[in-house]
Amino acid sequence: MLREIRDLGFEYAELSHGIRLSLVPGILEAVEAGEIKISTLHNFCPLPIGLTRAAPNVFKFTSLDQRERENALRHTLKTLEFAERVKAQLVVLHMGEVEMREYTDKLLKLVAAGQRETPKYQRLCQEAEARREARKERHVEAAYELLRKVEEDARRRGLLLGVENREALEEIPFESDAPFFFFEFRGGTVRYWHDTGHAQIKENLGFINHVMHLESLAEVLAGFHIHDVQFPGRDHRPPGQGTVDFAALKPFVRPEHIKVIELSPSLTREEVLGGVAYIRSIWGEE
Repeated sequence: MLREIRDLGFEYAELSHGIRLSLVPGILEAVEAGEIKISTLHNFCPLPIGLTRAAPNVFKFTSLDQRERENALRHTLKTLEFAERVKAQLVVLHMGEVEMREYTDKLLKLVAAGQRETPKYQRLCQEAEARREARKERHVEAAYELLRKVEEDARRRGLLLGVENREALEEIPFESDAPFFFFEFRGGTVRYWHDTGHAQIKENLGFINHVMHLESLAEVLAGFHIHDVQFPGRDHRPPGQGTVDFAALKPFVRPEHIKVIELSPSLTREEVLGGVAYIRSIWGEE
């Protein structure tokens, strides 16, 4: 796996949330041999025992169940330990969600059917916003408490934590709360991780302006998951094959930001290389 990534021309790779424990010895061997460098890990990595496929939300920071939160903390700390072993710089985190009816998929189907401007669509959006605001407090407090413990361990290990923006309306931090969230965790260890696909889906749903959202968090930005979105919600496409305006995002891209191409495994080698060439043509070689 890592050799294939290296042979595509990448010096660094992210270890994602689908890494089984059985793959760890080979990964350590490849890193120690200098075959590849690891930039980032995505929580939970490696997978908790008993899981065989990617499950970044299996244990939620926001859960009101104490045992689930304890599992979230335990496996996140294992991810940080692994990140230190492979000399990664940052661990990407999902913060969890508010327990409520799911709206995102239904809204995407309405947008795809050309019904975004209908009273039905607007009513559902208002309902979703009202419900998540009414129910968020206990979930957000639970997430804050757990993240403070993770932050302490990350700082001790010299790691950054990247809190990722999410495409689902139920997941936190909500865009309207994000500036307050990062002010709460000011100090340098907890940063913002911008997923271009997730932000574009939120824009396609009418909840944010992609560029303005990134601009509002530029000062705490650590890096990117880079992928495109075919309207309205098919993400992990090669840059240049969807609706993301990468040129408009360029003013907020810095050389020190970590940039991870996050594409569908269904893509061909040519599509991957074409997407990389496209984003480099706009953002430069940094």
